[in-house]
Amino acid sequence: MRLVISFLVKTFDRFAQAWESARWQRRLGSVLVAVFLLALTAIELNRQGLAPQWALDAMPKNHFYAVSLAFTLLLLVELVALVLSLATSVTASLGKQLEIFSLILLRNVFKEFTAFSEPVGWMQAAPSVVPMLADVLGAVLVFVVLGFFYRAQKHQPITDREEEQAAFVASKKLIALSLLLLTLIIGVHHIWVFFATGETYGFFEVMFTVLILSDVLLVLVSLRFSSTYRVVFRNSGFAATTVLLRLALVAPPVVNGALGLAAALLSLGVTLAYNAFSLPGPSSRTASAGHGAAAHHPEQTLDGK
Repeated sequence: MRLVISFLVKTFDRFAQAWESARWQRRLGSVLVAVFLLALTAIELNRQGLAPQWALDAMPKNHFYAVSLAFTLLLLVELVALVLSLATSVTASLGKQLEIFSLILLRNVFKEFTAFSEPVGWMQAAPSVVPMLADVLGAVLVFVVLGFFYRAQKHQPITDREEEQAAFVASKKLIALSLLLLTLIIGVHHIWVFFATGETYGFFEVMFTVLILSDVLLVLVSLRFSSTYRVVFRNSGFAATTVLLRLALVAPPVVNGALGLAAALLSLGVTLAYNAFSLPGPSSRTASAGHGAAAHHPEQTLDGK
């Protein structure tokens, strides 16, 4: 069993190292640029009636579909980065969730334009102005709160024992590897449904549901290393943040931004409270062994590293 776990952990490490390398990031950037330009070209050909006959009805004729497609691919890249960050830090993973949500709000602005005919006129765009402004304002406010959230982080290891810390990190890498596999499966299924039925479902809504479950699993795994109330509350609070983000993804305009902002404020509040009361003291595991032993061991804290 240890050999299997070691193999999976090394597999995750190799993938993470390759994905986060400067060369791979440049390639991803090039792919996004190429897809955007190709989509614009295909849409323009379709508008001019120069596209193949089979594509005339299947392809859109609004240039902002290319923007929406590029943003969607960018969100997929950020989603992979989110999963990889889980192995590094719980707080980094939560921050990535908030980053992705703010980008989804900005993508909604461009998606509104896909419903308009070109050239865009004021009369057809006027009803969408308020929702678009709400999405932009919500994205900016989440961005601002997220900056304070990152500044408030004080990374601490879960335990002073190196073998326990290594075991916790390995557990997170296994969870992250499972999430990568689920992301691939859900993505392939989403594409299959689209080509089979011509319809789609909320990919990011499904993924955030999976993230809620993984957050709860991480809370339970962390109990093996620290069972103090403060630690459990912090990680449970972070899981609740994901729940709010999941609701925000299906909420109507204005409400979605408000829920996203509430999620960002919740994550910041939990972090500030956790830091304020992060004082040395006996851990629950040590305290259960006796007051004499507890006096010689600092409280085990869970940062997410």
